[in-house]
Amino acid sequence: MNELRADAERNRDRILAAARRLYATEGLTVSMASVAREAGVGKATLSRRFATRDELVTAVFADRMDAYAAAVGQALTDPDPWHGFTGYLEAVCAMQAADRGFADVLAMTFPAAKALEARRTEAYNGYVELVARAKATGRLRADFSPEDLVILLMANAGVVAATGDDAPSTWRRLVGHMLRAYGTPEADLPPLPAAPTPTALYRAMLHSGRRGT
Repeated sequence: MNELRADAERNRDRILAAARRLYATEGLTVSMASVAREAGVGKATLSRRFATRDELVTAVFADRMDAYAAAVGQALTDPDPWHGFTGYLEAVCAMQAADRGFADVLAMTFPAAKALEARRTEAYNGYVELVARAKATGRLRADFSPEDLVILLMANAGVVAATGDDAPSTWRRLVGHMLRAYGTPEADLPPLPAAPTPTALYRAMLHSGRRGT
């Protein structure tokens, strides 16, 4: 019995490791069958451990969603709410850039994944408070909406997917421009990150076009 339990745990670990690898490089479009092949287990074994994609996504990204929620808490402790707001946006977009799968998670919702969505809601509530504090400083535009973060995350997920390894810092340029759109004339802003080189961007466009065919 102990050996069976240990074997089941090893299978679960292999599945999670395989899913992390595939999600990180290919995003959440990876099929459950591909995860099973990468893990070296059968589809039935995968289904016994994770009956649905939402269950697998929850297990793979639970720690990252915890870090996402923690980033809001850290931003709220900043004595300068505007600095906390800009730092939070940069931190979250950096999380997306580091893992294509997590980029997709932040730009999507998983109604059946209760634990994952609970952490997302917790993070969002803290973020709404952060927005209110940043507006009170006069440096975040009064017409900024909390939903603008969702738009930014969707846009950043697209940039991360399109630029890949060819122009990996492009997302920083996007965030720099968006912070300038969000801030009032009184807002202090870090220097705008450099644009990708024409060659790097061309390579990214080529590879993005091939992935779409």
